[in-house]
Amino acid sequence: MAEPAWQELLRLRLVERNAKESAFASIIEQYRRLAQQTKLLKERNNSLLRAVKTVGSSASSSTLNVVGAGDSDGVKSAYIASLESQISSLRDELATVYKTQGQNAQRLLAMTETLREKEELARLDSENLRKAREEVAVLRKKVDQHNELMAEKDRTAQVLMDEINTLQLELSQIEERNQILTKDNAKLLQRWLDAKQAEANKLNEANEFYEDMRSRHQAVLNWRDGSQSDADAQSVSQGSVSGKAEGLDNGISAGTRDGMQSLAEKGASRTPNG
Repeated sequence: MAEPAWQELLRLRLVERNAKESAFASIIEQYRRLAQQTKLLKERNNSLLRAVKTVGSSASSSTLNVVGAGDSDGVKSAYIASLESQISSLRDELATVYKTQGQNAQRLLAMTETLREKEELARLDSENLRKAREEVAVLRKKVDQHNELMAEKDRTAQVLMDEINTLQLELSQIEERNQILTKDNAKLLQRWLDAKQAEANKLNEANEFYEDMRSRHQAVLNWRDGSQSDADAQSVSQGSVSGKAEGLDNGISAGTRDGMQSLAEKGASRTPNG
């Protein structure tokens, strides 16, 4: 997981501070060594000077003075040679120190330039971080608004689902009533058809009865026309038979017409539902 920006910036600043503080550590170490070496040389020089003074004060005779003078010159020559070698080494060390100091100065300039670049990058990162935080705040606000909108839509969807369930229940009830009414209509239609079929059967029976009576009346007329032997008796017989037949014919016709009329009226008075 990536570290936060401010922690990374703090770590970089600490690393740069440590690098800046340790830039002159080598120079300080060289100066410390030079001071220690100078201290040792001073102690050695002091010891040599004390030895020279001791040799000069202890000489009592001319021989000893000559010898002492020779020893003193040898000591001085050795001391001068030692000092010259020390001076040469110190000059070399000083030149090395100057060289190291120049290198450190160059490193310090490079590190200063790097620090400036890092600070510029840090400033840009801070600006980008500020913009990113602003964008995050805007996006969080949009997310909250979207969540509120989705919650409102969910509530609306729940209300619509309840209405749909209610409508489906009502639709099922209406379909059930429609099925019941369809069955009732089918039953009523069947009853109406049965009634009409019965009326048609009665009408057919009446027609058959009418045709039968008409054929009988025609047979009686034919028999009357064929009989010519006894005119008076035939006239009387024909008159009586003709009266009865006419009365019967009139009764049958009227009855038939009345039956047909009553059946027609009965059929007309009925409704399609029986």
